[in-house]
Amino acid sequence: MKKTLTVTLILLPLWALAALPPNYEMHSTVAPIQENSSSQQNTQQQAQQWGLSASDWSRYQTLMKGERGIMSPGLDPLTALGVETDNSAERRRLAELWVKHEYQRTEKELAFQREVNAAWLRIYPETLAVNMGANAAGIAHDTQGRLALFLKENCSRCDARLAAVLADNRPVDLYLVGIDSDDGLRAWAVKHNIPVEKVRSRQITLNHDNGLWFRYGMGQMPVILQQGETGWQVAAY
Repeated sequence: MKKTLTVTLILLPLWALAALPPNYEMHSTVAPIQENSSSQQNTQQQAQQWGLSASDWSRYQTLMKGERGIMSPGLDPLTALGVETDNSAERRRLAELWVKHEYQRTEKELAFQREVNAAWLRIYPETLAVNMGANAAGIAHDTQGRLALFLKENCSRCDARLAAVLADNRPVDLYLVGIDSDDGLRAWAVKHNIPVEKVRSRQITLNHDNGLWFRYGMGQMPVILQQGETGWQVAAY
């Protein structure tokens, strides 16, 4: 009687195991480990693309889930971390990383832009809407034509380009993409300390975009056009 009971107790687990799907135990224990490993690898790859450590990336993600993410949605990790740090050495490190990253990005975009310019001239030599000058890396100083600067809110590169244009003291028409009301334009101007006297003298004008950026901006934000003898030229990105 005892032997029969023992055999029954052994056979029941074998029968129950046979009824389960193949590799059931392997998938239930290994898959979460594999998923976690894949997530860690993805985080490391994203951090390395920006020259950051895994802890840097984790802090960036935390920042973008809070107030910084609400104030500046889509902000790049180098700017977000640099703005939010209180450590001067860390701020310098992040600023240098940002400059290196921006240099590489600009070089790639300018190389492609040169090919786009050449393609326009080959395919549509008589219908090019904007005359693309050779001086696409910076603002030319060989003429006194007005500048047209297209920018938008919550854009650190736009703010930097605006500061450079204002410091250059050139006549400029500012076109705000995404701001549809006059009150919105005025609020933006106050926030960015646009000189009132220059607006009154029309050295600086505040304008709604009205689709002009889509036509002339070539997908770049910000972008500066310069008025010359042959029409509008892209002067800087």
